[in-house]
Amino acid sequence: MLPAPATTPAPDPAERIILALDRPDAAAALALAGAIPALRWVKVGLELFSAAGPAVVAELRERGLQVFLDLKFHDIPATMAGACRSAARLGAGLITVHGCAGGEALAAAQAGALEGAAAASLEAPTLLAVTVLTSWPAERFAHELAIAEPIPAYVDRLAALAASAGLGGCVCSPLEVAALRQAHPQPFALVTPGIRPAGSATGDQARVMTPVQAIAAGASQLVIGRPISAAADPAGAFAACCRELR
Repeated sequence: MLPAPATTPAPDPAERIILALDRPDAAAALALAGAIPALRWVKVGLELFSAAGPAVVAELRERGLQVFLDLKFHDIPATMAGACRSAARLGAGLITVHGCAGGEALAAAQAGALEGAAAASLEAPTLLAVTVLTSWPAERFAHELAIAEPIPAYVDRLAALAASAGLGGCVCSPLEVAALRQAHPQPFALVTPGIRPAGSATGDQARVMTPVQAIAAGASQLVIGRPISAAADPAGAFAACCRELR
């Protein structure tokens, strides 16, 4: 009798969810993270980093959490290289840069991140190119930015730039995930904000999906904020998202 074929265990749902710690100070952010014992990943964005700086990243890592440093660097190549070099020394697992900075700047950012991690004897972070923010509806995107290319095509263009520059993935809305996954198979990461569990308010997000829909489309990880952080019971809301993904 032949042995049963080996199977790959399904990813732990808790590893797929990145909680956005969109709080005005370190104490509030750490309290939110501490209220969810099963939490694995957290996002430190512009609001929290501007208030608390690198120290909050260090504290989160000391608590055993993995950090998505979402600062969306966008500048000339030398500046992006330096910023990513410094960010990588903080030990973040994921770092964002804007894809529209262009291929030269993206390649410089990637090189800087590798140098920074090596200098600190840390594992290299995955750089993610931000494509089009999930708050942009198609009509405003075309009118205000004077970009005639439809959002899906523009997202595809920036994802291809990121891949060519050696980045490990991109950030996109869940609506673009399926097409991008066909063009960029694993291990290229597709991290998606704009995630709203069934029945949740969309808020300021224009292009959204439920957690199950986004993962089924090919997303690697999901950034979820207010549906968990604004819940009366954040730990319960996090657990509900994990159950939905199972």
